[in-house]
Formats: sequence, C-alpha cells, structure tokens
Amino acid sequence: MSKRIDTWNTAKQRGEKRVLVTAYDYPFARLAEEAGVDGVLVGDSLGMVVQGHRDTLQVSLEQMAYHTEMVARACTQSLVFADLPLGTYEESPAQCWRSATTLLRAGAEVIKWEGGLEFKEHLEFCAARGLNVCVHLGLTPQRLRQWGSFQRQGATPETAERLVQEALALAQSGARFLLLEAVPADLAARITQQSAIPVIGIGAGPDTDAQVLVMHDVLGLGKAPPFARAFVDGAALLRSGLADYTQAVRDQSFPATSRKR
Repeated sequence: MSKRIDTWNTAKQRGEKRVLVTAYDYPFARLAEEAGVDGVLVGDSLGMVVQGHRDTLQVSLEQMAYHTEMVARACTQSLVFADLPLGTYEESPAQCWRSATTLLRAGAEVIKWEGGLEFKEHLEFCAARGLNVCVHLGLTPQRLRQWGSFQRQGATPETAERLVQEALALAQSGARFLLLEAVPADLAARITQQSAIPVIGIGAGPDTDAQVLVMHDVLGLGKAPPFARAFVDGAALLRSGLADYTQAVRDQSFPATSRKR
C-alpha cells in the first residue's frame, strides 16, 4: 500500500475529512494541489465538462490516459485517481486489468470503476495483482441512458440494505476506496461507519470520510447539480478578464507602445 493511501486510512481512523476534486489538465491540477486538496480525480466527467457531451459515454481509454498524464505531472502530494470509461473493463477481469494498467502507466495511483458485486471477480483479480481500486456505487453516470435520468439510489429500505451489504462485501474483496454518489445522507453515514476503508461522497451528505466535487462546479464555471456549491463565480471573473482584454486591443491600450528606440 502506498504512503499516500495510508494517510487516507489514518485520516479515517482519526475522523479527519479528506478532500477530492476532479481535474483534467496540468494547470487545474496544479492549482488544486497548491490549494491543499488530498486527491485529484481524472474523471470520465471530462466528456461533459471538457468535451461538451451530454453524458460520459463518449470518453475513450486513450483520452483518459492523455488527461491522466497531464494531471499526474502536477501532483506531487495529492493522490491521483482515474476513471475507467465505459466499455473498457466490463467484459472480463483480464480486460479490466489491461485497461487499468494503461492508466497506471499514465500516472494514476487509484483506478475507479462504476458498479458493484457484478464486478467482484474483476476486483479480486486486480487487487491480487496490487491494483488500488475505488468502487463507485449509487448513482453511476455510465448507466444514465439505461435509467433515463439521474436517479437517487438507496431510497427504499430494501435498496438501502442491499447497498450496505454490497459496499461491505466489496471492501472485503479488496477495494481500497468506496465512492457513493446520490444516496441518502443517513445511508452514506451508515456505510461509512461500518466500512473499514475510506468512503468518498458526492451528493451523499456530510458524514462520509471525504467529499469529491467536479472542479468546474466548485469554481462556478458551469451549471452545478443541486448537491454542489460554487465557491467563486469563476465564469464571471473569466468573462470580465476576457472582455477587458478585448476592449484593450480595440481601443489600442494593449499592447502598450514601446518608447525605446
């Protein structure tokens, strides 16, 4: 186990919250690390945030590796997580391992995939070979078209109990992290309390061991989901700066005329 992962386990034992944010390139990852985040996730959310698609399904493994390389160069302290995109891991444990090693070579330290016990064999296969896996449960965006909308998960006693048992079983099978998305806060708190490994939440209440948000939501660079918060109106700041630049060029105040001969 890497020292960086060990610090997350120690933080869980001490009740210290960890902070994770997405980033997709070197400049934003560097800013995140300078701000003191504990981890950076290269999410397949780049399909929506960076590429402009309506979901994450268009993202390829090659694109994920490309963005992971940029982020990893910036992160000397933060733990680097990376997503396996749709169609790159579901077929077999061997396919999952091959895809994961592509992201490992690109600089990722933790590999995240969406789905639970249906991939238990994949998890055991990869964990036995030393792969650090984060299992994403609850709302899994890669299945958006199957569901038809972003649906909250674990809302009934039956589905909540099933999610608890699934999370605990995956931890015992070798997962290093759990990520819970869009589940009730009390359910996320219950899983976090019972889990021996760190639990990361997004739209899952305040009681998980860590929180993750999309960088662009944090910075106010787009329309954020209800559970997120923009901590600065980044879009307004950027528009203002670009407008000032545009005006300066048009009124010829930039670039300044050199007086040197």
